Formats: sequence, structure tokens, C-alpha cells
Amino acid sequence: MFVLELTYTAPLDKVDALLPDHVEWLDRHYAAGHFLASGRKDPRDGGVILAGFPDLATAESAVAEDPFVTGGVCEYRITRFIATKTVPALQDYRETLA
Repeated sequence: MFVLELTYTAPLDKVDALLPDHVEWLDRHYAAGHFLASGRKDPRDGGVILAGFPDLATAESAVAEDPFVTGGVCEYRITRFIATKTVPALQDYRETLA
């Protein structure tokens, strides 16, 4: 599992101009089963996405296609974590420690 943390690098008016395209990008990844949850940070200086990508390379590839990235309005921090305990709805994402 991955936590994708976005930090805006441009004023909010520039972020908002790309928001419809970013939402379409999100929708595609939700439909593909990659994203589990997403939303804005509070205060609004970026966002967070909880993702179930199979590996780091796939996560990095997806992030590189985000219109916020291609439009130059955010940077991502990608953190992989081992979800050893989850709510029942996320049991398919549980992993065991090696």
C-alpha cells in the first residue's frame, strides 16, 4: 500500500484551474481499483491519496501522469507501508511481514 502526499507548489488559483483534469485522473484510478481514499489536506496546501498499487514503479508512473504534476502545481511524496492490520473492508490489502 502507498500513501501519496501532494504538496502544492503554485497558488491555489493555478491548482483550481487544473482541478477538473485532476478529478478525471482520480476517477480513472478509482475505476481501476488503485485508489482507496483521497482528499484535501486541512489547511489546503495539498492532498493525500491512499493507494493499492502493486509496486513503487507503478505508483511513480501513475503520479507522473497526474495533471497537477504535468501542470507543475504540485510535488508528491510517495510512502510505501505494510498494512498488517486493516478494517474488514480493506482485508484484501493486508500484508505480512517478511
